[in-house]
Amino acid sequence: MTTTVGAVLAGIGGLLVGSFLNVVAYRLPRGESVISPGSRCPSCGKPVKPYDNIPVLSWLLLRGRCRHCGEPISARYPLVEAATAALWAAVVIVKHTAVSITLGLVLVTILVPITLIDLDTRKIPNKITAPAAVAAVVIGLALKPSGVVTQLIGGAAAGGAFLLIVLAYPRGMGMGDVKLAGVLGLYLGASVAPALFAAVLVGAVGGTLVMARVGVKQGRKTAVPFGPFMALGGVVGLLAGPHIVHWYTHMHGSF
Repeated sequence: MTTTVGAVLAGIGGLLVGSFLNVVAYRLPRGESVISPGSRCPSCGKPVKPYDNIPVLSWLLLRGRCRHCGEPISARYPLVEAATAALWAAVVIVKHTAVSITLGLVLVTILVPITLIDLDTRKIPNKITAPAAVAAVVIGLALKPSGVVTQLIGGAAAGGAFLLIVLAYPRGMGMGDVKLAGVLGLYLGASVAPALFAAVLVGAVGGTLVMARVGVKQGRKTAVPFGPFMALGGVVGLLAGPHIVHWYTHMHGSF
């Protein structure tokens, strides 16, 4: 199978998974089952027919409205589906081994609902991070046992570093961020370093923009979820982390 074909198939799979992740992001914080009942319109409660549940396409054909009640359906749904498809395709294009592809696909899959839920509720649910941590170790043991130690070191180092930050500055982050950092370490290994650096950098820029908009005093009181920044950093670490680590170690070794 060529990389192009693999990327196309991954993109199709990502569209389908993205549709399910929309359900997860909506129902999980509400304590509802993500399996049943089937998809329903959030306004009128009518079940969504299979032909109206085709990722991205159905939303476009329905012009972003429910077929039954005509109420608008958020553009977030097709955007999440398209973003998940793009992430899945990117993983297949960039990664070349079974273990790296599998870890990459699982990682981007969990980062999508984590981002959405943290934006909506300011919480990162244990119901996602705990199974994700277990899955990372299981995948490592099944596909590359020799790399599990590196995974565990990455998880402990990243989680430990963020725990110290939370203890020193509890208003800045929460324990959900600590757990997510540990999960990133389990999936990224050494590449978790550039991932967290990117997350902190983008988070600092985001915080600066908030303060520029509402003022320094009010900006410091504004709660900004850090999970989305960590998710973005995780994608950076996944897709470019090994190259960044190689570049840094080569540069450092040249002095």
